[in-house]
Amino acid sequence: MFIVLYACLISAPATCREEHLNFSVEVSAPTACMMSSQVAIAQWSESHPQWQVGRWKCVQADRLSRDI
Repeated sequence: MFIVLYACLISAPATCREEHLNFSVEVSAPTACMMSSQVAIAQWSESHPQWQVGRWKCVQADRLSRDI
């Protein structure tokens, strides 16, 4: 399971990028990821203070290349 973040630079909001966080959950259901991924997103945000997460979603690894 991956968390796909869409983040933009705080100092230049038009500069955005997509980040893929490998997220391991016991149950590989998107709903389980959605419920428990806030900690991983908060950690990423803390280590990237110049970026602001605008949106995110959970994607199964086998669908990652098709969903992006």
